[in-house]
Amino acid sequence: MVEIDHSRRRFFFQAGSLTIGFSLQHPWSYPGFLDSVQEDLPGSLRGYPSVDSWLQVLENNRIRVFTGKVELGQGIGIVIRQVAAEELGCELDQVEVVHADTERTPNEGYTAGSGSVKSSAMAVRYAAAFARQKILEKAALKGKIPLENLELNNGVIMSIGGKKITTIAELLFNKKWQAEVKLPVALKAKKDYQYVGKELSGNQLIPTITGKTYFINDLKFPDMVHARTIKPDAYQALIKSIDEEKLRQSLPENVELLIDGSFVAVLGNEEFRVIKAAKELAKKLEWTIEDFPAGVSDMKTYMVNAATESKVVIQTDNEEMKGVRRVVGSFFKPYIMHGSMAPACGIARYAEGQLTVWTHSQGIYPFREALAALTGLSIDKIRMISVPGAGCFGHNSSDDAAAEAAIIALKKPGHSIRVQWSRKDEHRWEALGSAMRMDITASISSEDKIVEWKSDVWTDSHSLRPNSDAGTLLVARFLANPVQLQGRGYLGGGYRNAEPYYQIPVKDIVAHFFEGPLRVSSLRSLGAYANIFAIESIVDELARLTSLHPIEFRIKNLEDDRAVEVLRTLKEMTSRVSLAEREGIGYAFGRYKNNDGYCAVAAQVSIDDQQRVKIIHLWAAADVGEVMNALGMKKQVEGGMLQSASWTLMESVRFDENQIISDDWIRYPMMQMRESPQVSVTLINRPDEPALGGGELSVPPTPAAITNAIFQVTGKRIYDLPIKPSRRG
Repeated sequence: MVEIDHSRRRFFFQAGSLTIGFSLQHPWSYPGFLDSVQEDLPGSLRGYPSVDSWLQVLENNRIRVFTGKVELGQGIGIVIRQVAAEELGCELDQVEVVHADTERTPNEGYTAGSGSVKSSAMAVRYAAAFARQKILEKAALKGKIPLENLELNNGVIMSIGGKKITTIAELLFNKKWQAEVKLPVALKAKKDYQYVGKELSGNQLIPTITGKTYFINDLKFPDMVHARTIKPDAYQALIKSIDEEKLRQSLPENVELLIDGSFVAVLGNEEFRVIKAAKELAKKLEWTIEDFPAGVSDMKTYMVNAATESKVVIQTDNEEMKGVRRVVGSFFKPYIMHGSMAPACGIARYAEGQLTVWTHSQGIYPFREALAALTGLSIDKIRMISVPGAGCFGHNSSDDAAAEAAIIALKKPGHSIRVQWSRKDEHRWEALGSAMRMDITASISSEDKIVEWKSDVWTDSHSLRPNSDAGTLLVARFLANPVQLQGRGYLGGGYRNAEPYYQIPVKDIVAHFFEGPLRVSSLRSLGAYANIFAIESIVDELARLTSLHPIEFRIKNLEDDRAVEVLRTLKEMTSRVSLAEREGIGYAFGRYKNNDGYCAVAAQVSIDDQQRVKIIHLWAAADVGEVMNALGMKKQVEGGMLQSASWTLMESVRFDENQIISDDWIRYPMMQMRESPQVSVTLINRPDEPALGGGELSVPPTPAAITNAIFQVTGKRIYDLPIKPSRRG
């Protein structure tokens, strides 16, 4: 492990350079570049238009780029390096990226919603293109050479004839210009790209494979104190009574006890000693228990009865019904875990009135607001630093572990407090993806057109990420002065993609909201996974009422050429598949959020005599506009299908009348490597179109592709997930 000096002096010494900014007086162009036709600054550049928010020139002609987005394994770091190197005319290795630090990077909110490329990478692209032009302008003045006779390569500005004029370090080191990027910005011509669109690896696994310090769990500080927090087994539990002095006396030497209400922590310099002490202490604590509401054993019925408010998503005029064939279905998706491969970890240090937190949170700026509200510290007294951890797509327990570390650090100043959760803690207390129910009625005309669609969706919240409400942090409910959650969070996530993307004249879609028994928040694709599962199951039913191929039926009901092309591409990808006995192939389509990336998925499955389902092959055709990194995007699409397939086959949170019982990998099984199917992905690159999000687009169509394939084999429709023999209808 590497010991880290976190002093302010060391921080500034390591920075070693000065941030640059530029002013723009007139639009210009130069050989090999094209003026942008962008009508507004892209993404996060609108909120942070100064170049020095994004770029820094180092003494050795290297470029440092700042992003408020977190690297979760989705590859945003390599994409940012690609666009910066492209626009600044340098080698990829000359660019380094700093992720999410409240003292260094712009506030880009949460890393979520497949928005990192659109908001952050595009901001860096425009800032870098703007910077390149101003570098050349400054060099032209210095060398008294016409601008059009200069070129910038690898940090060196040279004349067309090959004479060196200067370097970016000579021009900009120890100089700071304040200015804002303004349109138009001359972007590099796409025909001249060296990096963007290529299959480049970010080498994110190298530190893990070689054992280097990379994850937050690996950080080591000279003054580190290890902590374990003791949580009850059940939701809403509080400590009945406690004899602090007796408990302290029971602890081994050099182990401390911290109690604040029902928040209990054990501290010490030796981690294993702390773990053992915490396990023994947990046996001596008595907790009150409040049962979940009666009837939650049947969630599909419970959520309908528990709904307290509704929202009309879309309701068209009630035209005369023209449908001649109708199908109905009631679908269910259970609570699902993120299931991070390692439990959450957080580190915090409070010294000289300043709280510093190291965290693998996906939103350090909003998390800082939550900590300020919880602790009473002012925002400027809290610094948040992003460190990679056991990531997930969504809101797992990373914020909660770091918040616990912060609470302890405030009570034990001058020490770096490391809180490491256990697997049981992670499984029982992480925020889950909400259970959902979708009831759908749809009909088609004699011309095989969908003409009527009625849908009711029942859902809990789909985002309670940390924000200015301190109650979004788990620890807040256990303190002596507890803070309860004030709001319902982002309810709109529940009806994400509830409206079909097909052309349907009569639509009546209503979302109903309930407060369920379990803690919920963001999970990859939010409600789109369940909604498109239900929609594409019904569309498959409708297609079977016609003589059309399932893909051709979908195409007949679409008017978006890009949607049609991904479906035609998928059909071609699967056209030579030969099915054996008891094998089937199913199809599904979705456009994420109905305004983002397009994806069509096919699944080939087999079913044995014991009714066990095996996924043989998954295919996806995807359109995300301009492809920034083909290898990274393919990995995102592949990973989305595999995670979704695991949810579909086997994942479901189990709980009894007062607690979650899926508290390990036995009680919450996931698809294993040996069960993984072959995966094929085709990307439709559209370099002249804006880049769209790709991190979540393959998740929603996958369950319907799988269950539609099962229907082809068995003739039975699966309405409730996960797939189990007892749930086949």
